[in-house]
Amino acid sequence: MGSIKVHEFTTVDGVVDAPMWTVDYGFPDDLAAAVGTLTDGADGILLGRRTYEMFGLAWSTRTAEDDPGAPFFNETPKHVVSATLTDPGWGPAQVLPYDADRLRALKAEHDLYVSGSVTLVRAMLADGLVDELHQFVYPVALGTGPRLFPEGAPRTPLALLDARPLSNGVVHLVHGPA
Repeated sequence: MGSIKVHEFTTVDGVVDAPMWTVDYGFPDDLAAAVGTLTDGADGILLGRRTYEMFGLAWSTRTAEDDPGAPFFNETPKHVVSATLTDPGWGPAQVLPYDADRLRALKAEHDLYVSGSVTLVRAMLADGLVDELHQFVYPVALGTGPRLFPEGAPRTPLALLDARPLSNGVVHLVHGPA
């Protein structure tokens, strides 16, 4: 039986928009190690279309010499949830529609890593598909922007599995199903 582990960079007020605001805090070794534990155990990447397209632009030209994470992102099979994407240009990749049962079957066979993909993650949380939600909470409030749990979202009880402060002021929170 596999798992789905989600990684989100977020602000203290819950914004999960394209995380350009993380640059001010650097990417120290302890943050890299925390993200690395998620990617090290994964044999598949699960992404929404927008995140897949952004990652493709960011990672497709990087090599291991540029970034030690490049081989994982470029070579690991990607599963892209989309109703509009027909030709994934950054592979290996397959496109599938959102179907909770299909994702459960995929999860049964793979350990999947999810980054960003807020629309997909909201749906998977609602369908009970997320095993671990890793939130890297940055010490900044933006006031506006998309949130993982927007106003009016259904109540989502979670259990705290771990909480660790990192050297750059970020707190790594890990939640699982309650």
